[in-house]
This record gives sequence, C-alpha cells and structure tokens, in this order.
Amino acid sequence: MKILLLVFVTLLATCHGDVLNHEHGSTNKIFPLRMKTGPGGHYIPEVSCSSWRLGVEAHNVINFKTVPLECGEYVGNYLLGDQYRADSKTVNREGYYYAKSLNISGDGKDIWVFDIDETSLSNLPYYAKHGFGVNPYNDTLFNEWVGLGKAPALPESQKLYKKLLSLGVKIVFLTGRPLKQTDITAKNLKLAGYHTWERLILKDLSIYHGKTAVTYKSTERKKLEKEGYRIIGNIGDQWSDILGTNTGDRTFKLPDPIYYIA
Repeated sequence: MKILLLVFVTLLATCHGDVLNHEHGSTNKIFPLRMKTGPGGHYIPEVSCSSWRLGVEAHNVINFKTVPLECGEYVGNYLLGDQYRADSKTVNREGYYYAKSLNISGDGKDIWVFDIDETSLSNLPYYAKHGFGVNPYNDTLFNEWVGLGKAPALPESQKLYKKLLSLGVKIVFLTGRPLKQTDITAKNLKLAGYHTWERLILKDLSIYHGKTAVTYKSTERKKLEKEGYRIIGNIGDQWSDILGTNTGDRTFKLPDPIYYIA
C-alpha cells in the first residue's frame, strides 16, 4: 500500500510540473538528476564545451595550448554562428555607452587602446582551415596568413571604433605582432576600414624578446601615459590585453575561445 501511495504521489508531482511548464509557455519536462556513472558504476568522462568556454572567458581556464579535441566542432559553430557576433556586440555596446557618458576633453589626449588580432581584425578565415584552435599553433602558417593582409574587420569592434572617433577619442592600436609586420598590418587595417589612428604599436623583439604580453603591453601603455595621453578605454580578446599596469580607466574583454596568450 505504501509503495502504491509513493508511486501515485510521484506521478502527481510530475504531472503538476508539466502543467506548470505549459502554463508558462514551455513544454520542457522536469527530469531527475542522473549520476555520471554507467552500468557497473563506472564513471562516464565528459567535457562540457560550453562550460570550458566559460572557463576561458572568465580566466579560470588558462595556459591551454589547444582547444580540446572534442570541442572543435562546438567552437567552430560558436564562432560562425550568431552567438559570437551577439557576444561581441554586447561588449562593444557597453564600451560605447561608457565612452558616451564621459566628458571628452577635446585636447587630443583621450585615447582608446585597441588590440588587433581577434579584436579589430578577425583571423577566422585562417582558423576555419586549421581546426578552430584544435590544431597546435603553427607560427609559419599563421605569419603567412598575416602576410596576405586580408584579415576582415570584426564588425562590432569597427562600429565602436567609428563611434569613438565621432566622440573625439583618439585610437591607439597595440598588438603583439612583431615590428617587421608593421607595413602589412597598416595596409590590412586600412583595407578593412580602419583609416585613422593616433599610434600603431607593434612588438619590438629586440626589446621584448622573451617577455610576456602583459609586460610588453603594460610598458607600452605606460609610455603613452608619460607622453600625456589618458587611456580612457582598453579593449582586447586576451586577458593579457587588459591585465598588468596602466590598463586605462576601464577595460573590455571580447570573447575568444581559440587561443591563450600569457
């Protein structure tokens, strides 16, 4: 009798849950939590790719060399789909709202620092042919791609760039690309629609060889401030773009689950 009563109560609760879902416009059923074990109690290994990406963006997953093999398709779908564009739009929109709230001095010293790769320019055409980060980084192949000068603009970042210029903010591009790629980088930026900037700073390997991106970018931002510039904003896809010293009044982190730069 007790068993029958228990079964009846369980069925009643399940039906009630379904009714509540229908009332709120949802047809999803309520399912009990399942243990992550198979027959015989053996653990079932699992990589939640959405959780992994969250860990990357939150700077909890660090120093990874490649995207997990089982997440290659997930990352590709994310980057090629609407969500990547929507995430980028949210970040850049907040950047504009912030900038619009400021009193820009008009003396030409208010600057906004933009990273280049995966911030201003997209290397998605390259990564689409090389596993969306699953394949180990190949310096030779990537530099051959950079040498073509055909990287497209990230649309939402370019919108922010144009809006900042209209507000009277000067733009500084600060990239980890080596100094020898200055000409092709400038050409690519102009081809992609970035026609104006205050400075284009590339990495001088005679000074920064063996130095981290955080050290390099912090030092270059410090130089800018010593020249009298005020960094009112700083945007990049890597945490190393916005960590360290002299980071600016406010920083903005764009999504990038493909690679990690310390």
